[in-house]
Amino acid sequence: MSCHYPFHRKTLLTALAVAALALPCIAPAHAQGAQSAQQATLSDKAKTEATKAEAAKPQTPPSAGNMATVDPSAPAAQRSITSKAIDRVKEVAKSATDIFSRVPCLASKGAAKSVGSLPRVATKLAAGAPVLIIAFGSSSTNGHGASAPEFRYPDRLAAQLHRQYPTADINVLIRGKGGEDAPEMMKRLQAEVIDMHPDMVIWQVGTNAVLRNLDPAETVKLVEEGITRIQAVGADVVLIDPQYSPRVNEHAESAGKMMTLLNKVAELRKVGLFPRFAVMKDWHERQAIPIENFVISDGLHMSDWGYACFAQLLGDDIIKSVGQIKLGVNVPADVRAYRPM
Repeated sequence: MSCHYPFHRKTLLTALAVAALALPCIAPAHAQGAQSAQQATLSDKAKTEATKAEAAKPQTPPSAGNMATVDPSAPAAQRSITSKAIDRVKEVAKSATDIFSRVPCLASKGAAKSVGSLPRVATKLAAGAPVLIIAFGSSSTNGHGASAPEFRYPDRLAAQLHRQYPTADINVLIRGKGGEDAPEMMKRLQAEVIDMHPDMVIWQVGTNAVLRNLDPAETVKLVEEGITRIQAVGADVVLIDPQYSPRVNEHAESAGKMMTLLNKVAELRKVGLFPRFAVMKDWHERQAIPIENFVISDGLHMSDWGYACFAQLLGDDIIKSVGQIKLGVNVPADVRAYRPM
């Protein structure tokens, strides 16, 4: 019995790669000596042909895109791995599109009311000017708990704004670091936020201060200082308060003080405030959505659905503000974007 894999000189390398993946062929004992000699000769020829083929092969410049180029002559195993990677990207994209198919994202009834602020970013979007939004915060901003980058709230927000304004130049930068709160964030505020000259800063703050038992008053004092510095470069500001979740709820008194003080400083400095805690509480208590639908198993961070709905509600208010300016509605700069009812 002999094993024969026909090949042509021009496709020798491909044939050898395929043969390496094939199951070994077991020859009878009397044929093994002849077969070994044949394989040795083949090996010498293969080395010579491989050297010639490599020298004659045209050099291809590296791809400028993010998608890998699939060589039709590549081994089957390599094509399979590449195909699986592409399928995964498609799967994530589809999941990100239909995430609300089973549980819709509805605006909270009574948790908050938009009154159309964010004058700078709204005016620039309405005029078709470039817009830079910086998402500043901790792990929630960095998307901890999301199954893929596409589900982080800044990515979802950017996608929503791009759908609404397909010709606009909109950039959303993520500046989130896990475990941080106001004391650490203030150290990087200048370099990562102010020096970028943003049009809007979405500042998620307060959760880690609650978990670390930091004084809410001292935390909010730092936040007010940061708001003042951000406003000095003309940017709109929206604060994001702590999330409604089991681990935050274990510190109910501290969390309550934090949200009260953040609300007061937002009113004092005339900036926006997205009441994340109240919105998420509404999901659970009024809309009867189980907590595990919007909070992951660590009892703290948001899930894909939670980030997606949070981003959509925030994006809806930005879009509403732009619409008011397009209609000629006078939106004063000292009107807050969100105000508890």
